[in-house]
Amino acid sequence: MSLKPVAVGFLAAAAFWFFMFSPLTAGTVNFWLAMTLATGTLTAWALGNDRHELRALYAFKPGWILTGLVSAGILYLLFFTGDRISSLLFDFSKPQVAGIYSTRSQASPALIGTLLLLWIGPAEEIFWRGFAQRRMAAKYGQWWGYFLTTAVYALIHIWALNFMLFMASLICGLFWGWMYVKYRSVWPGLISHGVWDLVIFVLFPIQ
Repeated sequence: MSLKPVAVGFLAAAAFWFFMFSPLTAGTVNFWLAMTLATGTLTAWALGNDRHELRALYAFKPGWILTGLVSAGILYLLFFTGDRISSLLFDFSKPQVAGIYSTRSQASPALIGTLLLLWIGPAEEIFWRGFAQRRMAAKYGQWWGYFLTTAVYALIHIWALNFMLFMASLICGLFWGWMYVKYRSVWPGLISHGVWDLVIFVLFPIQ
């Protein structure tokens, strides 16, 4: 299985995330518009390259709905606890987390929640786990594929120069990447990602 499409996807993701998060370019366009376009482009690339395998890759089991919901709750509690601890340990924690939430001013809560639940969260899982991690695992083995893909997923967030955002993306990448390893399907992580995004960013923000 060729990794060239994955490499192209990684480069495109790095460019998109630089544009959205770098202090040099952030704020030049609405974040939610940019994120919608970025994740849509990456997902179209992933599905286009996997077009002959989509039926097998995206076979669905109803039980994965509960798995996704429960895992989203676990991840939310982990972040809620981590935020309280980090705010006691690090002076920069609260301002950096507030910086992450600052994009909420660019769209209504209803629009943000809809995009996170139905578009951005699912699209990220299709590209990062269903496409990139699967192909990396086929080339380098299950665990190397998992760790390498997670590393890239976290590192593209470094453009923001925000340690809390970097750690959040690393933890989420490890969490949803592990779910893909365990269930061999993108669906549990896709549901978890969309629901977690909605809860932590719109319904019950940690700040």
